[in-house]
Amino acid sequence: MSIQELQEEIVDEFSMFDDWMQRYEYMIDLGKSLPLIEEKYKIDENIIKGCQSKVWVHAEMEDDKIEFTADSDAIITKGIIAILIRVFSGQHPKDIIDANTAFIDEIGLKEHLSPTRANGLVSMIKQLKMYAIAYQTQLS
Repeated sequence: MSIQELQEEIVDEFSMFDDWMQRYEYMIDLGKSLPLIEEKYKIDENIIKGCQSKVWVHAEMEDDKIEFTADSDAIITKGIIAILIRVFSGQHPKDIIDANTAFIDEIGLKEHLSPTRANGLVSMIKQLKMYAIAYQTQLS
């Protein structure tokens, strides 16, 4: 599935909920289903800078596609990274680099987060794209 299709799927899922309490609960559920990072990758260099809570992300190339795993010590943050990983994991580096993340505004996520969590969200996107740039450079 393309990044665009995955984003549209997430927008559709979020539109099913009437209020933000239901959406937060859904994000928490998504966080629980996150493919967990192996303990050996829960190291300082895999922590995303700019997040209030700890978020670890690990990336590996498999068949010219990046596979991400992650974890967080905060339940909502875990849901946020789960959404991003669902969109970007299993995609080609160039597609991740070129991806538009307007779907985040479409589901209203940024406006319903505290300023520090919203900054963390931006940091997460930036970090996932940095991994993609690094892998794209290796492919070139």
